[in-house]
Amino acid sequence: MRSTKQARLDFAHHPARPSLRFFFAGLDSAVVLATVALVAYGLVVVYSASLSIAAASPARQALGAGIGFVVALAMYRFDMRKLANCTLALLVVDCALMLAPLLPFFAYSANGLTGWVKIPVIGFTFQTSELAKPVTVLLMASLCARYGGRVASLSDYVRLCAVLAVPFLLILLQPDLGTGLVILASGAVVIVMAGPKRSWVIVTVVLLVLGVAAVLLTDGIIDNLVGDEHSLFKDYQMNRLLVFLDPDSDTTNAGYNLRQSMIAVGSGGLFGKGFGNATQAASGFLPEAHTDFAFALLSEQFGFVGAAVLIALYMVLVFSAIRIAMRSESLFAKLTLLGIAAMWTFQIFENIGMCLSLMPITGIPLPFISFGSSSMIVQLLTVGIVLSAGAHDGRESLRAHF
Repeated sequence: MRSTKQARLDFAHHPARPSLRFFFAGLDSAVVLATVALVAYGLVVVYSASLSIAAASPARQALGAGIGFVVALAMYRFDMRKLANCTLALLVVDCALMLAPLLPFFAYSANGLTGWVKIPVIGFTFQTSELAKPVTVLLMASLCARYGGRVASLSDYVRLCAVLAVPFLLILLQPDLGTGLVILASGAVVIVMAGPKRSWVIVTVVLLVLGVAAVLLTDGIIDNLVGDEHSLFKDYQMNRLLVFLDPDSDTTNAGYNLRQSMIAVGSGGLFGKGFGNATQAASGFLPEAHTDFAFALLSEQFGFVGAAVLIALYMVLVFSAIRIAMRSESLFAKLTLLGIAAMWTFQIFENIGMCLSLMPITGIPLPFISFGSSSMIVQLLTVGIVLSAGAHDGRESLRAHF
């Protein structure tokens, strides 16, 4: 057996060994492999969409993935726990991301929709509301971690809900209800996991349901009195809700989109029609096949098996994030990762459910699959946050060992 002195000499002669081990300490292989597989799967889907849809650019999607991997690596190297005390800065950044698309100097419209900013000189466009999703999770985790796992005061609970309402209401100004729902759902999970009383949560849910009913009723009255331009929800948004309740009520607009999506998913069968043989998208019947209805495009080409593989990869990613959260000694990291897992889950469930007529139609993209460089970069950023939380616990263990 080697002596301690000999071990120290070996360490001095081979300094690269501990440094490499330190660099990769805590890197979760399940998260990395699932992420790489999802990004590759998404590039295949976007490339297949580009065969019939000019707006689907595989090169742009690949560029977004490349930038995203660099961002993820940088985030992995950064100790995300340092953000725990940056509550005010996170709130300012969150509000700025929501308001930036409303400023004339930065505002940019894509396909008639607002929510993008265009950086002067370089002309780079970015959907800031995508970045606001993880920033809101970090903001709520930073606030909730202050209570040490138990929100004992009702006033503190109300204060947390009020802070979450700020980014939610600001995003409605764009308006972007889909992103607002993602922010609300992920932020709510962080608050619930922070330890408030169950009765407070139940009352909050009841009040939300009553509030939504009151808003819909008020909106109907305003629409009848002064027209759609002054109503809280536009006609297309109300039509999406009505079509979800009765798909046969409208076969020309929102109802048509849903019907064609279900035809595409069903026509894929068990193994699909094969790569590049998505006839619904190629014939122009399936709208937004590369973005909102990317899951329908995937299912038509690769069938039930291809869809099952996608869902399995999502499950690996989400449950890995939860596993890392449960092992973390930092309450801030724990709450952040649970919020990210909730964010992924809500987007996946809503987008796939939308394509199957199980959820209302929204503009929520399918993570890593839907075309959009902004979404791809931000999704990989959240992966970097997950890896950072696990990696720095591993590095601390390695420091203690050496």
